[in-house]
Amino acid sequence: MRYSSTPWALAKSITRNRNLVTSLIWREVIGRYKGSFMGLFWSLVTPLLMLLVYTFFFSVVFQSRWPEATGSKTAFAIILFSGLMIFNFFAECVSRAPTIVIGNTNYVKKIIFPLELLPIVVMGAAAFHLLVSFIVWLGFYLYFMGLPSPSVLYIIPILVPLVLWICGLMWIVSSLGVYLRDVNQFVATVIPAMMLLSPVFYPATTLPEEIRPLFNVNPLTFIIEQTRAVLVFGHGLDWATWSRQLLGSFLFAWIGLTWFQKTRKGFADVL
Repeated sequence: MRYSSTPWALAKSITRNRNLVTSLIWREVIGRYKGSFMGLFWSLVTPLLMLLVYTFFFSVVFQSRWPEATGSKTAFAIILFSGLMIFNFFAECVSRAPTIVIGNTNYVKKIIFPLELLPIVVMGAAAFHLLVSFIVWLGFYLYFMGLPSPSVLYIIPILVPLVLWICGLMWIVSSLGVYLRDVNQFVATVIPAMMLLSPVFYPATTLPEEIRPLFNVNPLTFIIEQTRAVLVFGHGLDWATWSRQLLGSFLFAWIGLTWFQKTRKGFADVL
């Protein structure tokens, strides 16, 4: 069987199976907290605790300072968390990618199922947690800083290239995870390294000039820096760089989808 890898075929598949995708996303979200006493409330508690813990360690224990924070621990927390929630979205998606297909062998062997939508389901669940984190950030900002700038609305276009890039990465990694089980261990090692190589705990401007171009190769660098710029500092979006990121992410997502559709023919044999 030949599987289409065109973007419009994917769009048609998402539209045709939108009810299925929605129900699977909700099952992913609910399943994460199934059996726990507080249930979905954990989705709110977790980012709040993370915000408090990171702020304490980096502003009190390690005495870290952000140039724009002017010594304020509250400002430091707001700046730090704005980048951290973007990285957590990336980490949640990519860490699940190697086992997406392996963990759903019944979809591969027994029924006709649009397997290319499995990464989108996982991303949808991660998007829910990103939304909750943003609500926590916004509540924190409103309480301590007042009304944010209207530039916060730019967060929507900022996320578009990030979503496309992560989709492409998940299609590639989920396919490789079927044939190479070491991919799961590799990804588990790379994600903590990516946190340090992305400007989550520091502004990119503090990097030495000679190595800054290497860090800019990382798509998370632009996304995290722009997220801080529009959410915290009230700046506009760098549309020129955003356009290049959007085009590159779209092409990468297309490559990832093509790879997935070409390699999925052997999934049933391996599993």
